[in-house]
Amino acid sequence: MPAGDTAVSAVEARLADLGIALPDVAPPVAAYVPAVISGNHVYTSGQLPFIEGKLTASGKVGADGGVDAATAQSLAATCAVNALAAIKSQIGDLDRITRIVKVVGFVASDPSFTGQPGVVNGASELLGAVLGDAGVHARSAVGVAVLPLDSPVEVEVVAEFV
Repeated sequence: MPAGDTAVSAVEARLADLGIALPDVAPPVAAYVPAVISGNHVYTSGQLPFIEGKLTASGKVGADGGVDAATAQSLAATCAVNALAAIKSQIGDLDRITRIVKVVGFVASDPSFTGQPGVVNGASELLGAVLGDAGVHARSAVGVAVLPLDSPVEVEVVAEFV
């Protein structure tokens, strides 16, 4: 490999094939760290759908004047990408991931909205597309009244690695 070139992980290559660049880890908005290692697992903090340090949408999913389900699903995928960035910050190479163990998705929802699983599919489908069988995981999709910064979605990920 020529001097100055760095290897790109297979996971990051799949992200690139999807037109997605792994971002820098978003700085915490309170007293926590983006991710921690315990044993052979990385636990991410809840990741918001920041793009270049900015929240691109806010409000309740399914509410008048809020965020529609399709947009929220896309935002959940962005959260998953941000979670991958947090994981990489801890383990250095995303190819070390052997399994996404658990995904927890929170959806700031209008009280009448019941499509939280479909919204969180955005994160699950992204992880599956990028990690293949290692991206298949257990999951919770929870409707909540409000999220930090009035974000429509927030996603946590637990990843096993070698």
